[in-house]
Amino acid sequence: MNNLKYIVFLYIGMSLYSCGTTKATIKEDAKEETTVTETNTEDVEIIEIDETELDVEETVLSEQEIEDMNKASKAVKATKIELDESTSTSTNAIRARVNHSAWNTLLQKHVSEQGNVNYKGFKEDKATFYAYLDLLSEIPPQDSWSKNETLAYWMNVYNAFTVKLILDNYPTKSIKDISGPWSHRFIRIGEKWYTLNDVEHRIIRKMDEPRIHFALVCAAVSCPRLYNKAFTEKDLEADLDLLTRGFLSDTSKNEINENSIKLSRIFKWYGGDFKSKGKTLIDFLNQYSDVKISAKAKKSYKDYNWSLNE
Repeated sequence: MNNLKYIVFLYIGMSLYSCGTTKATIKEDAKEETTVTETNTEDVEIIEIDETELDVEETVLSEQEIEDMNKASKAVKATKIELDESTSTSTNAIRARVNHSAWNTLLQKHVSEQGNVNYKGFKEDKATFYAYLDLLSEIPPQDSWSKNETLAYWMNVYNAFTVKLILDNYPTKSIKDISGPWSHRFIRIGEKWYTLNDVEHRIIRKMDEPRIHFALVCAAVSCPRLYNKAFTEKDLEADLDLLTRGFLSDTSKNEINENSIKLSRIFKWYGGDFKSKGKTLIDFLNQYSDVKISAKAKKSYKDYNWSLNE
């Protein structure tokens, strides 16, 4: 009988020890996981631009703004969502893709070949426009997307939500007349909220494609023209090439000669983006310029016109 009691006590003691060890292990694992999460948090540096030209202060979304955005998110979608069936190792997955045809139609209708924007026309088509924004909000990029599909998506996000920002404050003479235009957190993608700064600096620029600077539009005269065509995975390479060449050949934005170049301030603000693998800014320009620029060419920058691009 005594032996039996001893065995029972021994069993209970071992069980309690095992339970305590397991709890300690779980607690330690949780601690390690928290530490890893904090360590992997990435601080992304934003290009410093003259504060007299760009507002980079953070703003907080008000309760009313959040309510308004939630209402917009519930708008009826006018654009179809394409669903492709793809096979994974364990189950059939549904791959959601954004059809940008509604945005393409709006751009064709309200943006000229020169990039002039009819904001009043956009306001008249507000239901369709908001439905497209809602579509972007509901379908964030997926891991299964290609780089070009993801890049085209974010470029459309940047330009479309910039138009929304102007419409929300229209009439206005300049985007700079709006309080904190680039730091206003009004872009919902999935469960997250973004600023225009987030989309450009923390997402698009990190995709290592310098030609995006001739496709992203800040609603100003000296910005690249708003392309009156939606960006798509299929046509992205050709469109970026077209827009880069067009921007460089536009004498209102760049004056290029063999021994002298007077460039858009975009090349000053984001100069590092055009240099890679030992290449210089001149090397980049010569890939797309009709004029062969000397490596010793004198360089200066043009004044930037922030008037609204309408």
